[in-house]
Amino acid sequence: MDLKEKLLSSFMAFEERVDVNADLHNIRTEAIKNFENKGFPTKKEEAWKYTSLNAVLKNDFSVFPKQENALSYAEVKKYFLHEIDTYKVVFIDGIFSSFLSSTTHEGLDVCLMSSALTKPKYKEVIDTYFNKRANKDESLTSLNTAFAHEGAFINIPKNKIADKPIEIISFSTGNEAALMVQPRNLVIVGKNAQVQIIERHQSLNSNPVLTNSVTEIFAHENANVDYYKIQNDVLTANLIDNTYISQKRDSNVSVHTFSFGGNITRNNLNFYHEGENIDSTLKGITIISGKQHVDHYTLVNHAQPNCESHQNYKGIFDGSSTGVFNGKIYVEKIAQKTDAFQQNNNVLLSDKATINAKPQLEIFADDVKCSHGCTIGQLDEDAMFYMQSRGIPQKEAKALLMYAFSNEVIDSIRITELKNRINKIIATKLGVNMGFDL
Repeated sequence: MDLKEKLLSSFMAFEERVDVNADLHNIRTEAIKNFENKGFPTKKEEAWKYTSLNAVLKNDFSVFPKQENALSYAEVKKYFLHEIDTYKVVFIDGIFSSFLSSTTHEGLDVCLMSSALTKPKYKEVIDTYFNKRANKDESLTSLNTAFAHEGAFINIPKNKIADKPIEIISFSTGNEAALMVQPRNLVIVGKNAQVQIIERHQSLNSNPVLTNSVTEIFAHENANVDYYKIQNDVLTANLIDNTYISQKRDSNVSVHTFSFGGNITRNNLNFYHEGENIDSTLKGITIISGKQHVDHYTLVNHAQPNCESHQNYKGIFDGSSTGVFNGKIYVEKIAQKTDAFQQNNNVLLSDKATINAKPQLEIFADDVKCSHGCTIGQLDEDAMFYMQSRGIPQKEAKALLMYAFSNEVIDSIRITELKNRINKIIATKLGVNMGFDL
């Protein structure tokens, strides 16, 4: 049977395995019906015009791991931000690892989605937030909702500043011939609260993996959320990442997405404004080669006056790689004094590399400041000649130009240790020693 049939036939067995209250059962049932009706997205849909999942879906994925697998810290240390202390929520083949994790209930909740979904003390929170911002019509989000059980649950109370960053890391061991995992994260940041979060999905061998992830983030009045996604997986890993963000007045949310590895990566990033004086920041760097494919789909829904959004995505494409940027700014009639900026710049290093860019503005207010721009080109030959004439070898000169191209996004990383880590990854991707103090 194909993957869709396997998932539909597994749904009843899944519900029997988890403790599900009536409300959650109804949510799951509606979600699986929507997925059954729509199935996996195809290139016939405008939003998926340049991204096909057909080759990925041919794998015979296991939808539940057959056993719990353990990893030692030494095996995975390099994937953590070990230079500083962090809270850690770690999963191995979709199952929580208490050994590798460092959670807390002291002043803030950094714990498990399975606990929040099943324990009575969290019922009011789940009723208020779970599946309230996610797009219920989107088929892959619906699929995740139907099987939602494990992931990170983060609740930062009002007036609380998280004392250290939070890492959410999902490891795939490869003990299954092919595995599909569906993490579900819920992040609630109260009034005047602040948090920094780093998310990573990492395969540890070459067996195919399909990750269908959904994250809902709720930023209340004057909250500050700094979210980083590191996507540097092996070439047999596939990631579909759906992130939905609800912002109340005076809140500030920034999401940085670093896409360097993996086979097919699709990032759906959706911001919804629910108050005035909101600031939303979306930034990303993509550096890929070979036959890699990265698709960024962004939406900022300006639904209230006096708000700002800033998008800046940089892409470097080599080999036969393919990039997609589909960015939409939607300004409702009430959203006067909106200031929305969108920029997408791309460099093609190979004649076979491709970028498909589709910036979109839909504006129904008349007193706004909105702009978008997209560039596609090659490296500056004059700059290359200048550096080589000053004794810089061609490989290093090329790498310096590409790093300078990306630096505007790198400079906005607020965690110094993470900035160093990203610099190191970029230097490795470019095949040079950039001389960073790591």
